[in-house]
Amino acid sequence: MGQQDLNSEQLNRPLRLSTEDIPAWCRQEWLREVIGREYANVDITPPRSERLFNEMAIYSGKLMRLSVIHSNSITITRLPKEPSLISQDAYFGVILLAGEYLLEQNNREVFLKPGDMTIYDATRPHRIHCPESFSKLIISIPRKLMRERLAGVEHCTALHIKSEQGAGSIASHFIQSMAREADRISRNTFDALSENSLDLFTLALNGIRPQSHNLSRSRSLSLFRVKEFIERNITNPLLDTAAIESGTGLSARYINELLQYEGTSLMRYVWNSRLTHCHKELSSPDCFPNRISDVALQWGFNDFSHFSRAYKKKYGMSPRDARNH
Repeated sequence: MGQQDLNSEQLNRPLRLSTEDIPAWCRQEWLREVIGREYANVDITPPRSERLFNEMAIYSGKLMRLSVIHSNSITITRLPKEPSLISQDAYFGVILLAGEYLLEQNNREVFLKPGDMTIYDATRPHRIHCPESFSKLIISIPRKLMRERLAGVEHCTALHIKSEQGAGSIASHFIQSMAREADRISRNTFDALSENSLDLFTLALNGIRPQSHNLSRSRSLSLFRVKEFIERNITNPLLDTAAIESGTGLSARYINELLQYEGTSLMRYVWNSRLTHCHKELSSPDCFPNRISDVALQWGFNDFSHFSRAYKKKYGMSPRDARNH
């Protein structure tokens, strides 16, 4: 192993959390709060016949977070509540290491055996039931990143990725190996391996994606190129259909066909992206001295009345109310 990996200052130290460090009488509430902070707002049902035990090691990188979790039996139910942290706006890939695991989401359920994988949307209602002690890995992937890598990923939740052969086997073994070595590699190495892990996990997902929502790899790359071009030029008020066609070399008709898989169209995607940037800035305490019209202009809106109407429709409040709040 290289000198950089041996330098303890460069190691990707995990956040370690365990019920063993908490008095028995308050472990359930503590665990609920920890899961709500690190993953999603949930209710938990602890085991009846054994003590509540759960420990996790969370490794954070630029592309994803990797969690190693050991627990006694438990049931977790996602609450119907908006994510309170931006890190919760994510897809969670699950690799079962030991025990039994049931995931329910979108009127589907999947039973995993050790080595198998699945994915779920952390922001949407779901239920996880583990009837006995278990161990698992969770890879937390930001929604934007996952959708760039796999168009139609929202149709893949609670599907079964088997580890017996093919891409599923390769991805599962690679991510498990990365987790075993996570304490002995540098942050840079962790990020490099994260890129490989996401590539393999996406490849495995692509193999089980419903055919009705299937995009070829070339079409997925085209969609990624379109979104990347829009993000680079989002502040330009002249960014329109013709500019995007010219900048990407793709026709508007083809781009709109790609975006249909996400339930949107080209210019609606541009407007929503601009609104998202405006909302983040208006929601920041640092924004208060700025004029709302300047924020709108900064992110490419040249019609303030149109911006105000679109903002209120999307967020249920006026831009001024959002800034004051």
